[in-house]
Parts: sequence; C-alpha cells; structure tokens
Amino acid sequence: MTGCPFITDRRRLLMGLGLGAIGTLAPAAQAREAAQPNVDDAPHGHAETAAQSVPFHGPHQAGIVTPRPANGIVAAFDVVAASLDDVETMLRLLTERAAFLTQGGAVPERDPRLPPADSGLLGPVVAPDNQTITLALGDSFFEAQPALKPLKPARLQRMVQFPNDALEADICHGDIVLQFCANLQDSNIHALRDIVKNLSEYLVLRWVYEGSVPPVPPAPDGSTPSARNFLGFRDGSANPDANDAEMMGRVVWTAAPDEPAWAHGGSYQAVRIIRNFVERWDRTPLREQERIFGRAKNSGAPLDGGPKATERDVPDYAADPDGAKTAMNSHIRLANPRTPDADKHLILRRPFNYARGAMKNGHLDQGLLFIAWQADLQQGFIAVQNLLNGEPLEEYIKPVGGGYFFAPPGVAGPEDYLGSGLIDAARRA
Repeated sequence: MTGCPFITDRRRLLMGLGLGAIGTLAPAAQAREAAQPNVDDAPHGHAETAAQSVPFHGPHQAGIVTPRPANGIVAAFDVVAASLDDVETMLRLLTERAAFLTQGGAVPERDPRLPPADSGLLGPVVAPDNQTITLALGDSFFEAQPALKPLKPARLQRMVQFPNDALEADICHGDIVLQFCANLQDSNIHALRDIVKNLSEYLVLRWVYEGSVPPVPPAPDGSTPSARNFLGFRDGSANPDANDAEMMGRVVWTAAPDEPAWAHGGSYQAVRIIRNFVERWDRTPLREQERIFGRAKNSGAPLDGGPKATERDVPDYAADPDGAKTAMNSHIRLANPRTPDADKHLILRRPFNYARGAMKNGHLDQGLLFIAWQADLQQGFIAVQNLLNGEPLEEYIKPVGGGYFFAPPGVAGPEDYLGSGLIDAARRA
C-alpha cells in the first residue's frame, strides 16, 4: 500500500508557512517580551515580606501568639537518645539551627567535594520570611527518659480517641513536634529539610502535614476577618485576643502551682488532623450548613445578629433560650455556651487548611490541620471537645491524627537553648 503524497505535500506547505510566519512575527514577539514581565518575575514581589523576621529570643517561644503567616507545617519526630547528655546535645543543636533559620543569613561555603551545607532551596542567602520554629514535647518524650519522667508537665497526656475519631496510628503522637510557620511554604520546607539533615543522629521523622491559610483583606472598619476553612466558614471568630498580654497569661501560658517550675511560661499544644468530607458538605443546603455552625457563612456573624452583624459580635443566648435562632446543638453554642465559667475553657486556635490530593475512594483528601494552645490541656481543648461530642458537624468531619504536646518556655539569649530549664532540673534531681 502506497502513501498519500498530498498529505506529505500539505504538511510541507504548512511547515513552510509556519516558519515564514514565525520569521515575520519574531520582532513583534520580541518587543512584547521586552515590554511584559516574564512569569519568573513573580517572586520579585516577595522581596519585602522575605525580609520580615520574628525575634527568636524571649520568655516564650515564637509561633504561639505570633501573628500567623500564610503557611505552616507540623512535623512529628521520634527521638533517638540514649542518655540525658544526648537529649541536651540534641536540644542545643536544634536551638542553633532554629535560631539561624528564623533569622536568616548567608549559607557557609564548603569544599565542593563534600555535600553542601544547605539544600539551596532558598539560594545562597536564607531570608527570614517571618519564619518561626516552635518545639513541643510529647508524653512519650518524658516516659522514655527516667531522668525526665518525674518532671513531666502535670497535664500532659497521650491523646485518646473521642467518639467520632478514626485515628490512624502512623499520623498520631510523637516524642517531639516542630511547628514551622512562614510567609512561603518553601521557607518551611527548607527549614524542615535542614532539621532532618542536621539532626538525623537524634530525630526520626514520624509524620508531616502541610497547611496554609488564604490571605484575608481588611474589613471596611480596618479589622482583619478570620480566614476561612475548607468548609467555607470563618475559623477562629471567637479567638481570644493574642495581643492582650493579661489574657494570654490566663489562657495560653502555663503558671499553675502544681506544674514543675521549669514549665512555667510554656504552653500545651493540641494538634488534630481533621478530614473534611467536602463532597458531602458541598451538597448540603446553605441554611443547614449555617444551622450546624451557628453562623452566617458569608459574614461569619452569629445567626441572632441583624443584617449589619459581624463575626466579632457575641451571640445573645439568654435572649434565645430555646435555640430558635442559634440551635442548641450548633457548633458555636456547644463549644462556648457563654456561661459564667466558660472562660476557663478558652483556647487560642492557630489552624491551617490542608489538601493532600485524592484518596483511594476517589474523594478529595482535604481538611483542617487544627492547632490550639492553652495553659491547661484538660480545661482547654479536652473539655471543649467533650462538649462537642455528638454535634451535627460530625457527619462531615473525621479526626484521623494528631497528638498532645507541651512547648517549653522560650530561649532567654544566645547562651540559652530550648528546654534548658528541663535539663537543668533533671541534673539537679
């Protein structure tokens, strides 16, 4: 069978016309390219925010009441340490790396016959990029070291399963957890890789979740609305004011007399990986969604507010005793019933949204990387979660991982290190 000569001729003709057209249009295309920025120019807009930094030294660790940047990573590790000396060496090295990564600087040059000192992800000079690295210690961290066990924070415990949980062992718990926060996720990834590389003798990665929050433009009155979660509702509308030092002293920072002295100024961290059944949620009527949360989806305002109500307005449950406006089993009413003793259950939420592609069942793997800080884990997150058990929202969410941890106080200065008070107390015992 012979070929079709007219097809070959036609292809040659089109190729000739195409080459001619390219040659004719090349000067115009070059002019447009010179006039318009290339797509690779986009990161230039990050130069100002890349220079932003959060102080590393202070009475408390950064990344707890610090304003939350756009991106975060939570990474849990198992600790490989045979002695208290090993634990101290690990904490000193971790502090050294965290101080550099959060403040930035030039990467040291090495003999090219050796592995480079840095991954190179951020180039030869590491920009601070609002980077914070927050260390928290799990229950197993103390249980594994006889010298540390008697010094365990009074309310630290291993996370247990609540009625709606379906916890997966490989994304739960950890000897320590590191929370990375920065303007760009690349900065967090760079910092995580640096820690994994430089502390490989002491740390074995257990699980990692990445998250982000959408940018939120200021409201007309100048206030900043809460970011939205993947269910489309504002998350953290009832958060206590992180700028109120007196309130943070009550809500976030540990100071109870039954806590070990070294732990004063630290904070309990609850991490929960909460999968959202977004396909089911997206098929739920808006009125039902709002009834489940107890808030208007667009504004975040309580349902008992008027047309000008905002998310910062406080619902008046006394005027709605039967739940005609805000259902008795709505999320906001169960979590904070606004009773006289409700303040002792306040927590500081600092969550991120996560998206991890698709699951084997064809559903989207999306949800909330929930992070909450509190001075008392039992009175804080655990008490609130027990109030929420059985809520209607459970039909659309499934907690699958996370853990409870305790963040030691901050690093006082260049000679200090994370967890120094704990190690000193163990050596004095």
